Amino acid sequence: MQRVGQQARDAAVVIARAESSVKNRALLATASILDHARKELQEANQQDLENGRTNGLTDAMLDRLELTPERIDTMIEGLKQVVALPDPVGGITDMKYVPSGIQIGKMRVPLGVIGIIYESRPNVTVEAASLCLKSGNATILRGGSEAIHSNRAIARCLQDGMREAGLPLNAVQVVETTDRAAVGELITMPEFVDVIVPRGGKGLIERVSRDARVTVIKHLDGICHVYIDNMADLKKARDIAVNAKTHRYGTCNTMETLLVHKDIAEFILPVLAEEYGEKGVELRGCETTCAILADAIPAQETDWRTEYLAPVLSIRVVADMGEAITHINRYGSHHTDAIVTEDYTLSRRFLREVDSSSVMVNASTRFADGFEYGLGAEIGISTDKIHARGPVGLEGLTSEKYVVLGDGHIRA
Repeated sequence: MQRVGQQARDAAVVIARAESSVKNRALLATASILDHARKELQEANQQDLENGRTNGLTDAMLDRLELTPERIDTMIEGLKQVVALPDPVGGITDMKYVPSGIQIGKMRVPLGVIGIIYESRPNVTVEAASLCLKSGNATILRGGSEAIHSNRAIARCLQDGMREAGLPLNAVQVVETTDRAAVGELITMPEFVDVIVPRGGKGLIERVSRDARVTVIKHLDGICHVYIDNMADLKKARDIAVNAKTHRYGTCNTMETLLVHKDIAEFILPVLAEEYGEKGVELRGCETTCAILADAIPAQETDWRTEYLAPVLSIRVVADMGEAITHINRYGSHHTDAIVTEDYTLSRRFLREVDSSSVMVNASTRFADGFEYGLGAEIGISTDKIHARGPVGLEGLTSEKYVVLGDGHIRA
C-alpha cells in the first residue's frame, strides 16, 4: 500500500496539470473500451454473483453487485456526461480589487489523491475514476472482495483508456488484494492520501470514520422520509410514496419512513397499503396506522431509526407538518427527505427547516443521485456540513486557494 500510495502521489502531480482535452480523451476512450468489453465484463460479474450466492449474500447485496446491460449503459453514459461537464480545475472566481490595489480571487484546485473504499457495486469503479480524473485527482480504489473479478475487468478498461490518452496509468489504481488490512493502511497514509470516501455499509463507514488519519467524506445512514401533507395531490402522493420505497430497496436514497397528515390518513393509507402489499412490502406503523391498516405490525422505537434496505416500511401519522419536521430532524440521517403538498408556503417552510443534504418538494427521494442531479456521476453522498454536502461531483472533489495579483505592491 505504501508503494501504491507513492505511485498515486507521483501521478497526482501530472494529472493536476493535465489539460481538459487530454482528460476527456481518456474518459471517451474508456467509454468505447467498456462498450466493446461487455462480454468480458458480464463474465467476470457472473463469477462474482455465483460466489456471492455461495457465500450467502442477501438479495439486496446481489442486486448492488449485478452488472446488467442497462447498468453498463449507465456507466458509459456517465463517462460521456462527465466529459460534457465543465472542468472546474483552474477556474477563478470572486476576483476583485481591494483598497491596497491588489486583486484577490479564488482558484479551483484538485484535492490530490483520493482513496475510495466501497462494497458490492462495481459501477462505482468507473464513477469514482471518471470524477477523480476529470477533477485532476489521482485515485486509489479499494472495492469489496465480493466484486473483485468485476473490478479487475473494469480496471483493465480504465488502464487502457488512460494509456490511449498518454496519461500515467497510476493515476487510477485498483487495489488488487482482498486483504482487509489494505483498508487499514489506506486510511492511515496522510503522506500519500488526502481524502478518503467510504461507500458501503454502516460498519465500514463507522470503522473508516473512527480509524482514519485522513479527511473523510461520508454518510452513515440513508434514513429517508416522505411526508404527505393534507394539502397534497393524492395521485402525486401515491406515485411518489410507492416509487420512493419500491423502485429499489438497497439504495441509500430509498424511503424508509412514511409520514402522513392525520386528516388524510384514512383515505391514503389503504390505497398505499394495497400497492405495497402487491410488492411484498412489510408495513410497521404507529398506533393510528395500525388502527387503519389491520395488517400493519406495531412499530417499535428502533424502527424510526432503522435503514432497512429491504421491503420494510415504517409509517407514522402526524398532526401537522411541524410534527413531521420534528420527527425527520430527530430520527433522520440528514440524507434526503421530501414533502408532497400543493401549499407553496408549507413547501418553502419544509425546505428551510428540514436539516438534510437534499430536501425535495413533490418528488421521489430516489432522485437524490449524482447522475439525476446532472453531475454525470457521483463519488458518494455527504451528510457532513463541511466542504461538500449531498451528492459529491466534480466541484466537491476540488478545493479553493486564494490567488493574489499585484504589480509591485508592498504592504505599507
